[in-house]
Amino acid sequence: MTAIPSFTGDANPYGGGDPYADYRTADFPFTQYANLADRRLGAGVIAANDEFFAQRENLLVPERAEFDPEHFGHKGKIMDGWETRRRRGASSEHPWPTAEDHDWALVRLGAPGVIRGIVVDTAHFRGNYPQAVSVEGASVPGSPSPEELLGDDVKWTTLVPRTPIGGHAANGFAVQAEQRFTHLRVNQHPDGGIARLRVHGEVVPDPEWLSVLGTFDVIALENGGQVENASNLFYSPATNTIQPGRSRKMDDGWETRRRRDRGNDWISYRLVAQSLIRAVEIDTAYLKGNSAGWASVSVKDGEDGEWTEILPRTRLQPDTNHRFVLPAPAVGTHARVDIFPDGGISRLRLHGSLTEQGTAGLAARHQELGG
Repeated sequence: MTAIPSFTGDANPYGGGDPYADYRTADFPFTQYANLADRRLGAGVIAANDEFFAQRENLLVPERAEFDPEHFGHKGKIMDGWETRRRRGASSEHPWPTAEDHDWALVRLGAPGVIRGIVVDTAHFRGNYPQAVSVEGASVPGSPSPEELLGDDVKWTTLVPRTPIGGHAANGFAVQAEQRFTHLRVNQHPDGGIARLRVHGEVVPDPEWLSVLGTFDVIALENGGQVENASNLFYSPATNTIQPGRSRKMDDGWETRRRRDRGNDWISYRLVAQSLIRAVEIDTAYLKGNSAGWASVSVKDGEDGEWTEILPRTRLQPDTNHRFVLPAPAVGTHARVDIFPDGGISRLRLHGSLTEQGTAGLAARHQELGG
């Protein structure tokens, strides 16, 4: 694995023009995984000790941070992120913060899972970013309150040790803890501002909950489905196709560039576990002049299984949700949608239930990860 770049120190003051022109970033190896802190999955910043200059909720806004050099309010410069006031020492003789002083925010992940990497983005915080950050994770069932999460009985695991970071930069950290987490505690030392937080990982659902549901979407991101590969990601990520709810605009789906050959585009997925699939939905919401013309769906059982077509190549209509009941249930652990020749779909749903083998495998993994 390529070493993750480390950014430290101030960025230059904003000098006009494109505010992202001198933004420091890199390709992080873990961004292939879904963002577990996505608001669409139900993530939220449920508490913070201070948010004097900018609200904690900005941390999880899906779009990149914006910067308006002329935007000021009664408390000072309006920043698109979470920003705390400047810490002070105990007296005039000791006006500086102590080494232990820090600000914190509690984040509820949208879907519990194994975290592979975290990005602490300080975009536009050039001289007012924290000197260092640290991140801890906990696994707490149910819907705990901030007071419960801060209780002495909650075990917090260090995911990112206290590490110096840079201003106006995407600070990335690989995470090695092979555990299932539900909440994070993000600490900035001693104070300052963070624009965005991204938490990349694999969803690990509660097998008891899925068992009670019976029939559910076995490919949905919130239930533990994931994208493995795709032929083209020119306009939007393939993970959009398994996000909760219907698409709300064109870029909330998956759209490929225009093909100039005789091929076709596709996405391959891993299901939550071995499943019995009974129905398929292919939605082209908001894709009108650029929706796929036709689509087919195939499944295979196991990594080395053979692909079997469960929905033959079928004509799609723009901006339409298409529903198909399969003539017979299909067993699989992986799925693939092929679109012809190019274009996009907004959502793919595979409705079914876990097999006995799938239930046992999911329960074993959940237990192994401390769920």
